[in-house]
Amino acid sequence: MKAAAPEVKEDVTRLRLRLSGAVQGVGFRPFAFGLAARFALGGFVRNDAQGVIVEVEGDRAQDFVAALQSELPPLARLDGVEISEIASRGERAFVIEKSRQGVARTRIPADAATCEQCLDDLFDPQNRFFLYPFVNCTHCGPRYTLTRRLPYDRAQTSMARFAMCADCARDYADPLNRRFHAEPIACPACGPRLSHRPDDIVAALRDGKIVALKGIGGFHLLCDARNAETVARLRVRKSREAKPFAVMVANEASVSLFAQPSPEERALLRGPAHSIVLMESRQSLPDAVAPDMARLGVMLAYAPVHHLLFHAAGGARDAANEFVLVATSANPGGAPLITSNEEARQKLATIADLIVTHDRDIVVRADDSVTQIVDGAPAFLRRARGFVPEPIDLGADGPCVLACGGHLKATLTLTRGREAFVCQHVGDLSDAETFRFYRESAEHLLRLLDVTPQAYACDLHPDYLSTRFAEESGAPVLRFQHHAAHVAAVGAEHGVSGPLFGAALDGHGLGQDEFGAPGGNWGGEVLRLDGRGGFSRKACLSPLALPGGDRAAREPLRMGVAAFAALGRLDEAPGFFASHPEAAGLAKILAARPAPATTSLGRLFDAASALLGFARSQDFEGQAAMRLEALVRMPRPLENGFWLRGGVVDFSPLLAHFIDQKPDPREGAELLHGTLIAGLGAWLSALPRPGETIALGGGCMMNKVLAEGLAGLLRAKGFVPLLARKIPPNDGGLSLGQAVLARAVLARAMLKRE
Repeated sequence: MKAAAPEVKEDVTRLRLRLSGAVQGVGFRPFAFGLAARFALGGFVRNDAQGVIVEVEGDRAQDFVAALQSELPPLARLDGVEISEIASRGERAFVIEKSRQGVARTRIPADAATCEQCLDDLFDPQNRFFLYPFVNCTHCGPRYTLTRRLPYDRAQTSMARFAMCADCARDYADPLNRRFHAEPIACPACGPRLSHRPDDIVAALRDGKIVALKGIGGFHLLCDARNAETVARLRVRKSREAKPFAVMVANEASVSLFAQPSPEERALLRGPAHSIVLMESRQSLPDAVAPDMARLGVMLAYAPVHHLLFHAAGGARDAANEFVLVATSANPGGAPLITSNEEARQKLATIADLIVTHDRDIVVRADDSVTQIVDGAPAFLRRARGFVPEPIDLGADGPCVLACGGHLKATLTLTRGREAFVCQHVGDLSDAETFRFYRESAEHLLRLLDVTPQAYACDLHPDYLSTRFAEESGAPVLRFQHHAAHVAAVGAEHGVSGPLFGAALDGHGLGQDEFGAPGGNWGGEVLRLDGRGGFSRKACLSPLALPGGDRAAREPLRMGVAAFAALGRLDEAPGFFASHPEAAGLAKILAARPAPATTSLGRLFDAASALLGFARSQDFEGQAAMRLEALVRMPRPLENGFWLRGGVVDFSPLLAHFIDQKPDPREGAELLHGTLIAGLGAWLSALPRPGETIALGGGCMMNKVLAEGLAGLLRAKGFVPLLARKIPPNDGGLSLGQAVLARAVLARAMLKRE
């Protein structure tokens, strides 16, 4: 947030500025020093636990204030600027004062990709950083992933063990040097070392080897993306049969060799995070890279070592380079990302042919963030490296809460004042090591922000390990319905604090009856939040049977048979699914005793995928829906493909069409998406008044076709649709919604006591 320039009296010559936001570890003090020199001002700049204090005096103090806000360093962000007029001290020199300690109220920026100036240094034979794989400055490099606690000083990072050489110490102490107080500063004479030469790593990759490379937030598994045999071998070794791999390319010029990025996607690629960006594939890479997908996840080289690999492969710095790497997280068996050298040697020896390490410890593991452009703006599928720990502004101070998220795609959110800090993507808590990582993430957030929560917030589901974590805390525990938290998360990031309509469209969440008791399988709901932590359920999707409970989410055939049950045509299911003998048994079970029901849109996608020929088990969550999305060229609704009945939208006519007409998968996928957009749009627009805001959350909103179509239709009907932008719409954003709801409940309780 850029603060508005204040009005300053003409005769005031000394100003005191209190600055908050991302203002430490980003080159802010030398920036202020340079501005003061430009405008011939005296005074000082100083870090403290709250942020940055600047005092300036001289005839051009107002020019300093304006330039400070309009010319920020690349990684800096101002959330607040408080300015007061104070008496002149007659100072003519401007100095950078020593930091002052205290209770931490500032923050550190996220890790940032190597800047252009450091790339100049990296490839300049006359520079002391020539070909050094850990070059960085105040504008780039690791921050969050190497910091143990605040304030952000070298002694609090994993660089503490590396004593600076005379050259680095001189740069570090020089206010006019862009490495002034760059805490990770190092060079070949004094810094971390890579275990293998880039030339040797590239030789192994060209030879069809799989390489484990230690990077910024953990290890990557790399291989030559153009070598189909090697990519297939990586899938077998990593036990990742079909989930798409991301690829890394040398530079923006290389992207067009493998994908067709839009201007917005190019801009997202170039951002400081250099996240993975989904974009249309040219289908020039082996199918094994992203099986059955129309889009490809692409990221630019973002660490110096990545640039050195592409350089060693023979590419010029800015020229298109056909050397392209699969770059996937080194997390075997669904465990968390590997960060330590010893763990890599133990757990990656059966996957990687070469393990490349370095001796700078990774303090906080962080996967690559995954993003896409939806409805004209960036959106997250996974939020981690490059964005965490940037907070979300909640608009007003409130109680401190630690929200524990869900069970899949787990994250935690810790609030401090008006800020919500959502931790990096953690993952599926069913894995014991991932649950340990989850605990580590909570401890790190609490230590970094130096706060004590008044309460813990969690899901209603009693069996989620995140719920048990909250219960074991010893603090008061507040439980919230899954889909209310989804809607609250989207509203919170858009600054909505009062009552709000929203749709939560996902795979599963434990429901809640009108008396507050948990029960039922929800996933296609319209809710109205009351702005005080409560909600009411206004509408839902027509229920489908859920044969086998959680198994139905892994086996689309089960939901296909459930579609026949919904239509009263169970006797036809064995014939329709003739190549799947288990369909007959499922039909008999459903005919004999009703299964639990679900209103989930995710399970409706599974039912449609089974009817359209994708009935086998899913290798990863959402695979069937992603395959259908990938087939869509132009969504088109089936005439009379849904019914609206008293707040319930029923897509039985569409399912019946799939059974009777047996459209090919592409036609079926286009009818599915078009009919869902039309039906959900009609369903949603029948509830609130035109002009109202409608939040759209839940994992199904990661479907670009559905999200854009539904948002566009609601907008055309006069509503204001809100899509998740700062957090993922799936369970990765659930903790933010829980935190917001908990703060509302606590604030209401405090008012009652007063």
